[in-house]
Amino acid sequence: MATILLSDLHLPVEDSPYRQAFLRFLQGPAREARQLYLLGDLFEVWLGDDIGLTDYAQEVSALRAVADAGVQLAVMRGNRDFLLGPEFFAACGAEDLPDPVVRQLPDMLTALSHGDLWCTDDVAYQRWRRFAHNRYAQATWRKLPRAWREAAARKIRGHSAAGKRQKSEQIMDVNPQAIRQAFGELGVARIIHGHTHRPGSHDYELAGQPHQRIVLPDWRPQQMAYLLVDADGVKQRSL
Repeated sequence: MATILLSDLHLPVEDSPYRQAFLRFLQGPAREARQLYLLGDLFEVWLGDDIGLTDYAQEVSALRAVADAGVQLAVMRGNRDFLLGPEFFAACGAEDLPDPVVRQLPDMLTALSHGDLWCTDDVAYQRWRRFAHNRYAQATWRKLPRAWREAAARKIRGHSAAGKRQKSEQIMDVNPQAIRQAFGELGVARIIHGHTHRPGSHDYELAGQPHQRIVLPDWRPQQMAYLLVDADGVKQRSL
């Protein structure tokens, strides 16, 4: 049976075609997989389990149904939903994936990641990432009233959007040396990640051996896709 991977759906809190398509995906193609890996930014924003489990109740219930159907479900945090907590993982029956992680896929051993940790040229973002993943900062955030968290999230997203407009495309992509180092440290010949919104395949040669980096497709109005991996290799499928 195949493994399915996807990331960067950025499902909004309000109703949208993305949410409807994801629910159809969970009721259809996802049930045919042996493993389903969601590699970050499944949600546009996750303010905490106390809020997210209500805002995304349909998706959580549908994910649970997939897990109950026998699919091995695993979820990795992204830069938008890094506050996914233990209540979320318990509710949907998913494995809490570390970033990065090495897994045996049907065709070969592969490192999986959201991908943002390798965007090392974006120094300001990496500083924010370290703060956002600090458990003390997260614990303080979760104690804030919902209205405060919603207002803060809007402000952060506004700053992020403004910052992206001022940054070069190269800065927001993964650093080539960081990727080469990751291949060596993780001991794999293939990395699959998301985050950069630049789907495609990139070939490398390290120590005379071929290596490959695959970027997952982000969801867009005309492109809602995922990767399917079986014994024959990697294929992109569209909804």
